[in-house]
Order: sequence, then structure tokens, then C-alpha cells
Amino acid sequence: MRRLPLATLEGRRIQRVVFSVRPTHPGVHDIYSLMERTYEMGAWCFDLPTSRHLESFAVLRTSSGNENLTGCGHIEAESGVSLLGKPLHQFEVRVVSTIMKNIVPEDSVKAVLSAAPSGEVLTQKEIDRMTFDPYRFERTLSLYRANEVPFLLVGGKYADWLLGLGRIDLLKAMVAETKKRGFIPIFSGQWATFSLPKAKPLEVSAYAVPINQSGSFFDLAQACALIKKFENPVISLNPLAEGKLFKKADEAFSFLFNELKIHSAIAVVASEDQVEDIFSGLEHIPSLISFRKT
Repeated sequence: MRRLPLATLEGRRIQRVVFSVRPTHPGVHDIYSLMERTYEMGAWCFDLPTSRHLESFAVLRTSSGNENLTGCGHIEAESGVSLLGKPLHQFEVRVVSTIMKNIVPEDSVKAVLSAAPSGEVLTQKEIDRMTFDPYRFERTLSLYRANEVPFLLVGGKYADWLLGLGRIDLLKAMVAETKKRGFIPIFSGQWATFSLPKAKPLEVSAYAVPINQSGSFFDLAQACALIKKFENPVISLNPLAEGKLFKKADEAFSFLFNELKIHSAIAVVASEDQVEDIFSGLEHIPSLISFRKT
């Protein structure tokens, strides 16, 4: 078993790379098999983006008898927002059209949002009528146990939407509810240069955004300058550029941890070989027992 560098977040230990196992055939058995093998190689922190991952994680905790296994769950901001009594995803096309028209360049939006613009936008009155839905949010929270899955990534693409629409208050309500239940909230977004400044007022423990040497929304150089000055812990999503940088994992992690001084990273892996590449790439990365930004 090999060791990974460690960090702490709100007093809880976390490995500096959290593994998000995504096998080519993402059935429960395939997810569990790769998760188990990754654990046997030395990982004990896992990203849990779906119910299948959560189920596999629970089985691994039981089969291994290791109560130190730690999970990072996901809560899309959409699960806590309603408009006219309906979930936000039912208005996805109109939200995207509003953002593309009023907030950011069309090409940048297309890069991270799958919906095509309809031409019809939300009115300011409709934006103002968006409300926090505590009942749906509670149903999502109830999937997790804080002693097993202490870290919750709150947001996703819907977080960027809400920030773009000026409704950070809805994200604040979700973060407050997450903390009330004993979890450690982490903001997650898609656009580093857009969402980090806007999300800074949130009372979260860290900020997770895509960062890698192949590119970053909207501009890598701008994102790097922002992250170096950012006062709070930053977690890199997709640090190996969807597999493009696995054979240069040492360079990628050196860039992230030594140059940008990020807190940790959530890396997607589809095979044992990719897990091995990550372990090799982290050989010279130090532990970070208490967060220091310089």
C-alpha cells in the first residue's frame, strides 16, 4: 500500500487527491471493483458523484472494516431551488438564454452548458421569485451521513447559474442548511474566473473549480492569477484534463500544488493504470497539515 500526501479541512483529514472512479462501464459492480482496487493501492478518500458511487462506497466501508474511509458527496444547487413551485432544471433553456444574453460571451457558455439557447429569457420578476426549497434539499442531504461523507460539494453548474442571475442568497441558504446538519460544505462551480470572485462571500470551507494546464474557463492565465491571490482553500476539479495529462501527472500536480498552491484535487480515473499514474505523480508533493496560502 502506498501513501498519498494529506491535508486538513475544518480539522478533518483529507488526501490531497480524492479519487473519482469512473470506469468505462459504470455499473455498480464496475465502480465497486475499481474503488476497491484503488483503496488497496492506498487511497481512502473518494468522490461520490452518483448514487452508484455512494452504494459502492458503503459496501467498501463494510467489507474493509475501515471507518476512516472518507467520502465527498455532491449536491446540485438545483435540488434546493424552485421557481413557481417547479424545480429549476425545468427552466434550463431559459436560464442559459438569460446568461448568454446578459452575462457572458456565448462561446464561453456553450463550453460548459449543454442546453441550447431558446431566445426566450427569464424576466427579472421571475428571477426574483426563485425560492429556496428546504424539503427537496433535505431529501438530498438525507442521502449522506456526516461521519462517513463529511465533505459535500454544493453547487455544480447550477451554482454558476445562480451567481450569474444574482441569486447568491439561495446558495447561502443551502450552505447554511448543510452546515447545520454537521457537514463541511465546499462550493463547486464550472467557471473559475467567473464564479470564484462572486462566490467568495459564501461561508464554505473550500472552493472547487476546474483547473488544469490544458485550459480553464474562461482564461487559464487569468484563472491562475486569481487562484494565486485567492485567500481561501481551492480544490482542483479535472486536474488531468479528462485524461490528456495522465502521462504528465507529475508535471500537472507540481503545477497545481507547488505553483498555484491549491489545497487538493479531485481526479477522475477509469483504470488501475490511471490510479498508478496519479500515485507516481504525487511522489514529491508534500502534505499540508494546516492550510497556508502564500
